[in-house]
Amino acid sequence: MARPLTMLLAALALGASVTASAGQRTLTLDPDGTTVSFTLGATLHTVHGSAPLARGVVVFDSDGGVASGEVVVDAAGADTGSAKRDREMHDNVLMSARNPTVVLRPARVEGRLPEVGSTALTVRGTIELLGRQHEISVPVEVAVRGDEVTIRAEFDIPYVEWGLHDPSAFLLKVDHFVTVAVAGAGTLSAGPAAAGETAPSAQDQPQP
Repeated sequence: MARPLTMLLAALALGASVTASAGQRTLTLDPDGTTVSFTLGATLHTVHGSAPLARGVVVFDSDGGVASGEVVVDAAGADTGSAKRDREMHDNVLMSARNPTVVLRPARVEGRLPEVGSTALTVRGTIELLGRQHEISVPVEVAVRGDEVTIRAEFDIPYVEWGLHDPSAFLLKVDHFVTVAVAGAGTLSAGPAAAGETAPSAQDQPQP
């Protein structure tokens, strides 16, 4: 009796494992179809800018849970339309010569992704700025149509609190947070990303 019972338990465990991994999905963002824009409030005017998406791959369970991957923004390519302002931003705020990217590393997705239709998810993880990890929670609107996905997200980054330079001057005061908006398009596939498709996730602890 012991052997059949052992075989039954093993079969149940295997079935549970298959069921648990059956909902795993990989979202691969299209850099050409994704825009990353940012807005910074100031005394005299509001600054608008954008930065290219270098790459983005997120692996997660469609029912929510642990996630991995990286969404990498080309900080060195950030632009606000003013050469003088951009020079200040790159040299003194982003320090992009030494820190050319900003990286979002998802650790968890909250919410359920439908087979078809729209939903709201929350992505929790870290953002790497100037080589330091900071915890963040990002609300994301997702629309699924077959293997095509569109996303919309907007969130604030308290860059001064996170240790970046405050570019305020005597007569010009700027907000201590920047609002980031992402409008993206990508493809959804079953299972984890293929080897070499996504950069490895970092497990560094967030720093204040």
